[in-house]
Amino acid sequence: MSQNENAAVYFVDRHLNEGRADKVAFREADGARRSLTYGGLADETSRFAGALNRHGVRREERIAMIVRDEIEFPIIFWGAMKAGAIPVPLNTMLSSDVYEVILNDSRASILLVSEALWDTVKPAIQDNKFLRTVVVIGTAPDGTESFSDFVAGADPVKTVEAHADEMAFWLYSSGSTGTPKGVRHVHGSLKATADTFGAQVLGIRENDVVHSIAKMFFAYGLGNALSFPMAVGATTVIYGGRPTPDSTFAIMKDERPTIFCGVPTLFAALVAEQEKAGKDPEHCIRICTSAGEALPRDIGERWEKLWGAEIVDGVGSTEMLHIFLSNRPGDIVYGTSGMPVPGYEIRLVDEHDEEVGTEAVGELLVRGPSSAEGYWNQRNKSQSTFEGHWTRTGDKYERTPDGRLVYCGRTDDMFKVSGIWVSPFEVEQALIDHPAVLEAAVVAKADDQNLIKPAAFVVLQGEGALNDPDDLKTYVKDKIGMWKYPRWITIVDDLPKTATGKIQRFKLRA
Repeated sequence: MSQNENAAVYFVDRHLNEGRADKVAFREADGARRSLTYGGLADETSRFAGALNRHGVRREERIAMIVRDEIEFPIIFWGAMKAGAIPVPLNTMLSSDVYEVILNDSRASILLVSEALWDTVKPAIQDNKFLRTVVVIGTAPDGTESFSDFVAGADPVKTVEAHADEMAFWLYSSGSTGTPKGVRHVHGSLKATADTFGAQVLGIRENDVVHSIAKMFFAYGLGNALSFPMAVGATTVIYGGRPTPDSTFAIMKDERPTIFCGVPTLFAALVAEQEKAGKDPEHCIRICTSAGEALPRDIGERWEKLWGAEIVDGVGSTEMLHIFLSNRPGDIVYGTSGMPVPGYEIRLVDEHDEEVGTEAVGELLVRGPSSAEGYWNQRNKSQSTFEGHWTRTGDKYERTPDGRLVYCGRTDDMFKVSGIWVSPFEVEQALIDHPAVLEAAVVAKADDQNLIKPAAFVVLQGEGALNDPDDLKTYVKDKIGMWKYPRWITIVDDLPKTATGKIQRFKLRA
């Protein structure tokens, strides 16, 4: 092999040769508020790789991570790759039952878990036949080993040689439609996303400070907080807790991020809080990103007015690792998902796989350098999603005359009313435009005649914000058309979501 294409060489080891050993790579905004330099990260990851070797971990064994956003996350993720093992970061907000399924499915031999999550994880591993060692970051309960003991005295090892097409890590899909699936990614995909969206759309620079609301355990957060900043030698501010408007405002004020990566739900909450405060926010953000769900036009416009910083709204997936369709800085049309990211191609097709024309709804297919190898142990699902060079996204879009794409909903969320396709997202956008509404989700429901009609679940801006729910029906009729208005309106305190902020409509349908 002429060159070592192990992703850890490019994202970690390279910075020592380029003079960034003393530059801070990660800084914690909560807990012990530790920081870690690029030099410290290179050393710690090599020692963690040595600790894995000492524990008999062989190449391509899976290393499961139920780890909050804290300094240990990048050490474990890159350290496992340095050893030739496969890190598998898992959603830190799952139930014991789901962890049990995933840990058995992945057959991980080592599990690393944050102390705060131990009570949830413990029942999930009682009958696990594959785990040899459980390592707890913090105080280690009986039968486990502490992270500090696990790495203590381990000899640092040289990063193993790997090919760009070799298996590097797995992610489990966020499960907006049910059980998570193991998505297998290769070493070259991380650099591919940094070279495309990171460099050519986001334009991340070495002097940037990045804060991502999206956690590092899933694709969007992994790019925001790990691979994009580390591609250019920038600094990431990490926060282990649950992001709230208060915690986010404090981070903007104290940590001074220049790039802020959010999700639509939180952007909406921040806008609402800031408008209530009646003053300009204290920050130095130059640009924002949004993904996970399409950003409502109204939220994007109100945010930019308050913060003076654009939100680059884009579309990505666990299967494609990061954003492949996006608006661009200086060329943003809120309410659209923009155009393909350089390096990616898209198609919109009907149910017969024929290309659809402008202003017609079709399923989005994407081709690009970061597509996954496939799903673990789900051959049929792999074959129906990964079709040669093309990946089916399961998202429905329509193309405007100027070439921008507008999100219409998931393929399995779309439904027909009076023979005409209805996009839940379009109805949700109309509802969110109403001043009383904070969030909305729309699903199909059968009426007394067994005919399908829209049903809406609505979160209000506050108590007493709406006198009569029927006002919303009239509002939507006037805004987008008679047949699209929701026949039922249910006021709820919150909507079921994945950790990425995607609304789990299957739960509402149930």
